[in-house]
Amino acid sequence: MVEWRYIAKGARAVPEPLATPFVWTTACSGSLVLVIAFDLLGALDRTGLALAALSVLAALVGMLGRFVAAPGTALLCWALLNVFAAHPTGELSWAGHRDPGWVACLLAAALIGTATARVWYARAAYRRITPFDGAT
Repeated sequence: MVEWRYIAKGARAVPEPLATPFVWTTACSGSLVLVIAFDLLGALDRTGLALAALSVLAALVGMLGRFVAAPGTALLCWALLNVFAAHPTGELSWAGHRDPGWVACLLAAALIGTATARVWYARAAYRRITPFDGAT
């Protein structure tokens, strides 16, 4: 006996991540916009808030790219945070007690965003090729 099963829209390929330069451009411009917005709001004296916002941005941008783009994304976000949010403004510096934690936080956010997107896409692709039996 033949059993007919509905396959919802057929098998589709998993979406390809965006090119690394595009991801880095998005991270750079997005972090610049965030830092400018925090500066206009007068909230740059609380760098923890800016770090949290940039971590969310790094995670969102990480969802667009490959794992190899995550370190560059983290470093670009850190550089803009360091240059514009840390004192003295406009100078790139390395504070041994603060900056390794900032870079680690931004890198973890970018990697978590990328891993989440990869799992999300793989799960969606698996659901697309799994037959639908009508029983819910």
